Amino acid sequence: MIETAFKTYRGFLVRWVDLVRRFALIVLLVSVAVTLGVAVYLENNMAINTDLSDMMSPELEYRKQSRALGKAFPQFSDNILIVIDGETPDLADDAAAVLTARLRKKPELFGGIYDLRGEDFFHRNGLLLMELDELADLSDRLAEAQPFLGTLWRDPTLRGLFRMLGLAIDEVLKEDGTAIEIEKVLTAIAEVIEAQAEGRFRRLSWQRLMMGDGDEEEVARRFIQIQPALDFTSLQPATAAMGALRRIAADLKLDQDHGVRVRLTGSAALSQEEFKTVEKGMGLAAFLSLILVVGLLLGGLRSPRLVFATLATLIMGLIWTAGFAIVAIGQLTLISVAFAVLFIGLSVDFGIHFGLRYKEEINRAASHTASLRYAAKDVGGALTLSAVAAAMAFYSFLPTPYLGLAELGLIAGTGMFIAFFANLTVLPAILTLMPLGMTRGTAAGGRRFAGSTLVLGHAGAILWGALALGLAAAVLLPQARFDFDPMNLKDPNTESVSTLFDLMNDSRTSPYSITVLTKNLDEARDLAAKLARLEQVKETITLFDYVPADQDEKLDIIGTMGLFLSPALAARQNMPAPTMEEIESSLEVLGDKLQLLAASAKGQGAAAKSLLNALRTAPDFADLENRLLSSLPRRLLMLKLSLTAEPISIGTLPESLKKRHVAADGRSRVEVYPKENMQDRDALARFVGAVRKLAPQASGSPVVIFEAGKVVVAAVGDAAVLAVVMISVLLAVILKSFKDVVLVFIPLLLAVLLTIATSVLLGLSFNYANVIVLPLLFGLGVASGIHLVLRRRNEGDTAGVFVTSTPRAVVFSGLTTIGSFGTIALSGHPGTSSMGLLLAISITLTLACTLVVLPALMVFWRGAAEQGAS
Repeated sequence: MIETAFKTYRGFLVRWVDLVRRFALIVLLVSVAVTLGVAVYLENNMAINTDLSDMMSPELEYRKQSRALGKAFPQFSDNILIVIDGETPDLADDAAAVLTARLRKKPELFGGIYDLRGEDFFHRNGLLLMELDELADLSDRLAEAQPFLGTLWRDPTLRGLFRMLGLAIDEVLKEDGTAIEIEKVLTAIAEVIEAQAEGRFRRLSWQRLMMGDGDEEEVARRFIQIQPALDFTSLQPATAAMGALRRIAADLKLDQDHGVRVRLTGSAALSQEEFKTVEKGMGLAAFLSLILVVGLLLGGLRSPRLVFATLATLIMGLIWTAGFAIVAIGQLTLISVAFAVLFIGLSVDFGIHFGLRYKEEINRAASHTASLRYAAKDVGGALTLSAVAAAMAFYSFLPTPYLGLAELGLIAGTGMFIAFFANLTVLPAILTLMPLGMTRGTAAGGRRFAGSTLVLGHAGAILWGALALGLAAAVLLPQARFDFDPMNLKDPNTESVSTLFDLMNDSRTSPYSITVLTKNLDEARDLAAKLARLEQVKETITLFDYVPADQDEKLDIIGTMGLFLSPALAARQNMPAPTMEEIESSLEVLGDKLQLLAASAKGQGAAAKSLLNALRTAPDFADLENRLLSSLPRRLLMLKLSLTAEPISIGTLPESLKKRHVAADGRSRVEVYPKENMQDRDALARFVGAVRKLAPQASGSPVVIFEAGKVVVAAVGDAAVLAVVMISVLLAVILKSFKDVVLVFIPLLLAVLLTIATSVLLGLSFNYANVIVLPLLFGLGVASGIHLVLRRRNEGDTAGVFVTSTPRAVVFSGLTTIGSFGTIALSGHPGTSSMGLLLAISITLTLACTLVVLPALMVFWRGAAEQGAS
């Protein structure tokens, strides 16, 4: 019954192709019109979602927890984090202040702006947030510096600076003046003057000098977070905001030539730059793929007309499939976008088999009509079986919670039927309008396929070798690794990703923190205390952590500081600007005092000599004053403001801060930071496991990475098993031969083992993108096996297969597929690059197994059957 139905179906294919031939021009015009219409639709509706978290089912428990957190704190989504690095804290703070002021002028573009350290509350109460002993040390330093700060407050010019240094040296030179430490000040000023002489940018940091704030070589960093208006009708929604940000930074001269670097990261920036990387990489891949496919088709088909017809069919089918993808799903992802190269590989496979079979009959002197009919009858069934088997492999992704994979399966699976339809409709129509002529002396079927004699003559040795390779590959299976971190799929050369990797060095700014949503602040405080005791936890943060301890003692110290600093920072007298004579005179006096200090035994002579030598370079005083004193007025104002600190409580904290820790309904966040390196899979698992024992509702990137990794591995395993079962049943029903099913599958299974072993030997980790290779192998590789097995049935023996066009079609369809996948490996995007590389490796191994192991199996099975019959 099945054989009868199969014959009837083949007859239908012949009649269909014949109908296409009769109305070829109409068919082609309709096809072109449909293609143009779909192309216009794609132009207006194409969208790509680069968020890897959206590739998982929203019904997964960890996704529900992430959505609950996002709903409670929407200000954390679609953000741009502006990272400002300054050579000094002064430069970083001043840059943040001017940039924030400019951004606030365009709320319609930049939306909410969050600059915690730039708020007046923290300028006023910043000293309360210091540790008690640190504040006491600061008080002591400022007490010593009080007379000198007063001098600079009244005269913030080179004249005032040189006089202040002279007063300080006078104190040091006194017999009891050793307590004053000015070595750092003298050294810092000398370094600025030396940089001026050498034409390098350098500014004196008064914040470091006054506050003892960090090492001179340490880069100061500030953060501004914005939630800009995004244009979701565009493929790159953050284009306007990021472009405006960079223009403002350039206009304000916030660049490395002026001691500042401004970088952009955050979810919106990451998505924006990732799409650009993918777009650029896929564009290059498409261009190179087209060149390789054209070259291979010319070498394989040896007919420009046939190459043109195959490529035109491919392009039309690809556009139709893309249109289906957007209609069915609405958008593509970084995984589902791979449907394009999968379609190219298999559509070209269908076109090559049909085209070479048609050409084979033409070269046997058959008419165009007869050649089309015979091609449809002879390879139509195999193409149908290949399309259905490949579609089954792709559709096996549909039941999985890995939505990126499921969407790829839907698009690619349906694309197989579109490719099949196009190659039995568009291709015959074009060939009818551009029929081939007979190529004399190259009749297909008259030449034996190269290497076939060697394979068929040494079948036993080949099979023993294949068995040995399979066993060796199986030994390497436990060493295969899966990289669960989606950050490793992003291009590290983009600004947003490189900045994020830079931030990982500090646990407070690393993205690898867990967030727990609690019912209220009190519950958050209690949970934070329990979590902080865990071995895997470095620290926890709640809103309570912004209320400092020991406030009474700190306020007493600040009050004391106010007593001795307030007179020095009293209302400023507007002194006239110094004349050049006054500057030179004060410099001459300072020089004399520096010589005395250099000759003294006070222990600060080296710094004095260094500054004295630097001052002898005859500096440009106007530029030097800017370098040494431009940041001083704001630092003194901030110091003066910090002396007015008031007690801090939950109620007095800024609303912008409270809203980031307490939701509108009262729920509160607990931020949990890890002690170990979260890029270590085992450490991440320990951290997530420990936190979730106390807080099962925990969310955040470590939880997402951990849970998503488990989902992907399970999804790929389930899809592979389902694909094997469905394809096996299909082949068993259609071929009605257990032997033929085994013949198709053994080379594929060997290719899977060899692919995994190769990844181990080359140090290639599986990841969210390239892990699709394993189930795809069955969809891509089964077609070649089907063609060879069915052709063997038609020819009657294995040797007869290798004097037909089928092996050649298998080789060139495989090469075109390898070429199209291999070009993806050139992408700058690590995810798509790794997918292209592993796909190229797997298809190469599949092709080798199909052309070497499968024929050897055919010979072995025939010999075994003959021995059994005898």
